[in-house]
Amino acid sequence: MIRKSRDSKSTVSKQELFASTPVPKALMTMAVPTIISQLINLIYNMVDAFFIGRTGNSYMMAATSLTLTLVMMIAALSNLFGIGGGSLFARLMGVRKPEEARKVSAFSIYGAVCIGTVYSLLVGVFLDPLLRFLGASDATIGYARSYALIVIVIGSIPAILSQVLAHLLRNAGFSGQASAGLSGGGILNVLLDPLFMFVLLPKGQEVTGAAIATALSNTCACAYLLFAYRRASKNAPLSISPRSALSTEKNNIRALFSVGVPSAVLTGLFDVANVCVNILAAGHSDLVLAGMGIVMKVERIPNAVNLGICQGMLPIVAFNYASGNHERMQEVIRTARKVGLLVSACCIVFFEIFADPSCRLFLSATAGDTETALITIGYATLFLRIRCIASPMQFINYHTSFCMQAMGEGKKTLLHAFVRELVFYIPFMFLLDRLFGETGLAAALPVGETCGAVFALFLLHKAIQEARARKAAKTV
Repeated sequence: MIRKSRDSKSTVSKQELFASTPVPKALMTMAVPTIISQLINLIYNMVDAFFIGRTGNSYMMAATSLTLTLVMMIAALSNLFGIGGGSLFARLMGVRKPEEARKVSAFSIYGAVCIGTVYSLLVGVFLDPLLRFLGASDATIGYARSYALIVIVIGSIPAILSQVLAHLLRNAGFSGQASAGLSGGGILNVLLDPLFMFVLLPKGQEVTGAAIATALSNTCACAYLLFAYRRASKNAPLSISPRSALSTEKNNIRALFSVGVPSAVLTGLFDVANVCVNILAAGHSDLVLAGMGIVMKVERIPNAVNLGICQGMLPIVAFNYASGNHERMQEVIRTARKVGLLVSACCIVFFEIFADPSCRLFLSATAGDTETALITIGYATLFLRIRCIASPMQFINYHTSFCMQAMGEGKKTLLHAFVRELVFYIPFMFLLDRLFGETGLAAALPVGETCGAVFALFLLHKAIQEARARKAAKTV
């Protein structure tokens, strides 16, 4: 009886957080740990680039830029069951269906393991052709191959599973535990990178050392999150039972994929856009590719903060949408939008002023080949000052997409993803690169994101209007 009472009290407290806590406080409670975990999770990739940059080897930096595309695909596959399952889980909690939520959580776990296995096998079989397609040259393919083999072929399953576990914990109201797992993995990566790169492995094997450190960190993070998930399952409808996964209702599986697939496609198309950037940049030179790779890592800092805001917002929006409290839902949406735009504006100011030192963090101009390093930093500084202008529009795209996912609007999310990348960004990329060279390639991001944001706001407005109409029809 004591345990049952404690479970009930915990469930009520989570529902109070979503349903009645003042919006700024509720959003801060959910978003702050998520932002922290996003930032520290960013270390998984950025710390590798930072330490590889200490070698002053622009070709190693170019290789990690190529493999970033394959690493980002892990995020896309994680969203399939993390965003899809997590959003549905929050909506089922909103309509008081804990048993169905429990089944969905278990289905998401085993789905993540299956898709991670398939991805590992496919990359392993087609690794060299993939790297050549992404723009690897004879000077970079060896480094890229060693990194991808360890981080992706060997390490995909724990990397994907840890992200899905974090999403489920966050949507169950355990944002702190999710943050601790991902953050702990990032901190461990910081400690292991220099150990494997500069102590345990010989000179010239720095990329391999970084890959081993990242794979081990992902595995440790996954182990902790599994432990936290099992503990949280005592107080929330979370499950790891194969029987629960197999008994998931077909309508819930469809609902999961209706949000998860668009979310995965959204990230996957972003990855496709990065592939195009890499191919076009590599067409200019390996140093342009390295410079663009540095910028794509630096600009992920404001993106991580904004994604953290959106991920913290999602379960609150989903809960209130499902429970019919659309006024509170819209207040959450407006509050998150204001915060994200403020963060984006601050980042533009910072990067315009400190573009050069920000880029130098990722490539030493005193170690290795100084001439090529300085040229690479020059390209990166120029690209960063151009691309950072896109930050507010990128946030609007993320924000509206997450809102539509929370509302179960999978078709609109999918439409937005296709239009944003395939109609606007990628065509502008090829057009502006052709007209203005590498400068035009950098300018394609703010142009494409602005067009995508306008379209996204139109879709979100339409989704909210349709939700209001459905609610009005039910009350008549």
